[in-house]
Amino acid sequence: MNAIEWQITAREGEARTGILRTRRSEIETPVFMPVGTQGTIKGVRFEWLETELDARIILGNTYHLWLRPGVEVIRALGGLHKFSTWDRSLLTDSGGFQVFSLTDLRKLNEDGVEFRSHINGDKMFLSPEISMDIQAALGSEIVMVFDECPPGDAGIDVTRKSLELTARWAKRSKNRFVELQDEGADTGFIPSAAEINNLSGQQALFGIVQGAGHLDLRGESLEKTVDIGFDGYAIGGLSVGEEKPVMYEVLEFLAPQMPENAPRYLMGVGTPEDLVEAVFHGVDMFDCVMPTRNGRTGSAFVSSGKLNIRNAKFAKDSEPLDSECPCSVCRRYSKAYIRHLYQSNEMLAAILISHHNLAFFLDTMRQVRQSIRLGMFGQFRHDFIAKIREGEKEFKASGV
Repeated sequence: MNAIEWQITAREGEARTGILRTRRSEIETPVFMPVGTQGTIKGVRFEWLETELDARIILGNTYHLWLRPGVEVIRALGGLHKFSTWDRSLLTDSGGFQVFSLTDLRKLNEDGVEFRSHINGDKMFLSPEISMDIQAALGSEIVMVFDECPPGDAGIDVTRKSLELTARWAKRSKNRFVELQDEGADTGFIPSAAEINNLSGQQALFGIVQGAGHLDLRGESLEKTVDIGFDGYAIGGLSVGEEKPVMYEVLEFLAPQMPENAPRYLMGVGTPEDLVEAVFHGVDMFDCVMPTRNGRTGSAFVSSGKLNIRNAKFAKDSEPLDSECPCSVCRRYSKAYIRHLYQSNEMLAAILISHHNLAFFLDTMRQVRQSIRLGMFGQFRHDFIAKIREGEKEFKASGV
């Protein structure tokens, strides 16, 4: 039996809707997954995610949870699901991106990466095997292989060396992953899953395709990754400094070549416009910190683009953040009130904007799915992006 079940339910061009079933959730795709770096979505309670927002899957961050509170603590408390009380699906990243972002604090070799903790300076070592051990202790439904993420503008020689290392690490990740499943190390295992939904009850493992902006290397990385064999496939190494047209070119080239019978996941991307464009090329899953990060700095995503609540023109604005948004924040609070909270350094401002931003991202995905089912995604994409771009022009012109 498989750890996940994946079924395509509708198509329009390369865009597709599907159902991804894990041992804990039935997830409609395309799906946006809120990012819970420290085992929490910053400023947003799980009750809101479960009821109003109906998020079926969120992310946990292997690197940060490994450093604090630590694997032993989480394992002793029954895994990340029990520790955090989130009982729907979890996807955990491998920790690789966070480690590689510590450019001045790390040393890379074939075995793994040695680095200094950003918390206390302790010397740490992370490898494919250790990453799999941590993610088994966390008990997520979807585990990511340990990979190296080169800069978006990396040269061809550096990129080829990196993707070859990623392929070797992917094989080691899978070998250790299988051992851990056989050993029963997965804290999220659900033995009844076989009876209830005909799944194994174990974790799923996704491979990651690298190659920066070099299309031939992307193709090479995809072939190596598919040869190893995974439950799903992710596109890594985008939105890491390359120009946006490069990202779109990679998506147009790569996504349609990825296995048809497995979910396709674009890691760490992006704006609502990016999500819609990636769906157009055949991507199914997304995550990004933007909704809550921007919420903490007073920036709201709205149907006309973005707005900055610090702008003085909102001081007496009795309208909601987005008149087209059905979320509870927009049904109750005005821009003037939220601006007052932000200017007063009240934490509620960040909470309200973050809540709205997540609602906007999740609702955008609902609209995307509906438009594909109706055969109207092409029109939706055109109208959505045109409105966003027009609003962004006004946003940039208005300043703060």
